[in-house]
Amino acid sequence: MFSSDRESGFDIPIPFVEGAGIRLLSADDSGTEVELDSQERHCNSAGYVHGGALMTLLDVAMAIAGRAHSSTSSPSETVMATVEMKTSFLQGARGHLRCKALCIHKTRSLAFCEAEIRDASGALVAKGSGTYRFMVRAKT
Repeated sequence: MFSSDRESGFDIPIPFVEGAGIRLLSADDSGTEVELDSQERHCNSAGYVHGGALMTLLDVAMAIAGRAHSSTSSPSETVMATVEMKTSFLQGARGHLRCKALCIHKTRSLAFCEAEIRDASGALVAKGSGTYRFMVRAKT
């Protein structure tokens, strides 16, 4: 659905997300998958990926999953604003992480999404749900 020549895979620039090292693997109306090869800069004092980094991964995946359900003629005209988000951390995360997200329901103005993060062994490390508002990208 999204086409990109950006190294991150995103079709639009997202400086914070790209700076964090998050890459888009796939996105269409059946779901989204993003990945992060965690590094020391992503970690907390215990040596695990910081909860904020995990929440960012969940948030990005869910927003992109919701955006794939935009009613506009071109999803690149749409941006998603996070209205609320719930996160459950199940265990410490390290190494390569993949996050898969789905839009489970949408209205004219909102998308309701769910996501989960798994480590390289397939262990579930975090889950999230969120509500996102469809917004039109400001013209520059």
